[in-house]
Amino acid sequence: MQEYAIIVAGGSGNRMKSEVPKQFLKINGLPILMHTINAFRNYSESLKIVLVLPNSQINYWKQLCADHLFSITYTLVAGGDSRFASVKNGLKSIQGNDGLAAVHDGVRPVISKEIIAASFAKAADQGSAVTSVPLKDSIRKVEANGENAAMNRSAFQLIQTPQTFRLDWMQKAFEMGYNDQFTDCASVLEAAGYPIHLISGSYENIKITTPEDLRWAEIYLQKN
Repeated sequence: MQEYAIIVAGGSGNRMKSEVPKQFLKINGLPILMHTINAFRNYSESLKIVLVLPNSQINYWKQLCADHLFSITYTLVAGGDSRFASVKNGLKSIQGNDGLAAVHDGVRPVISKEIIAASFAKAADQGSAVTSVPLKDSIRKVEANGENAAMNRSAFQLIQTPQTFRLDWMQKAFEMGYNDQFTDCASVLEAAGYPIHLISGSYENIKITTPEDLRWAEIYLQKN
């Protein structure tokens, strides 16, 4: 069964306090996005990679690839005005409906080969595989009026990527109109009536959002 990875990178540098979009910031001399693509290529040479970028960033990305002699084979697709639209555009670039598609954040470069493999294996067996980790901290539910109450953290999971599904399920689910409740692919597939199965992720699989995240990822990648 053919495996695909749709890597979505549409972030800005606002919370990073950078004029450069965060996926292009460098870790150990290489843009974050290149580390992420490398992680999936290292998982499998037969994996077909689809990279989705805002149209306004494509020329800049191509220049970065030339500057860094980055020559990994992938399909480059222009994104939409939402994550939903960007993933949908990525799906449209795939011919046929037989296979598995993993959607991954372009700014999660510290993704292990083991998690990617587990994601595809679970999706092949049960149709879906959403990466998650347990909460570490206590949580409280806060109401609009400011009232708050303790919640049982064992009943919740933090959701990560990759999120992997049968390709035909994804294509059918993304035929729906956009809903502002669609925060990730799992919420789209769930709304379409498909079951969501979780797999264990890693606390190291962070989404780089702040300068602290960037420093941590740099140290981790240097050691590994």
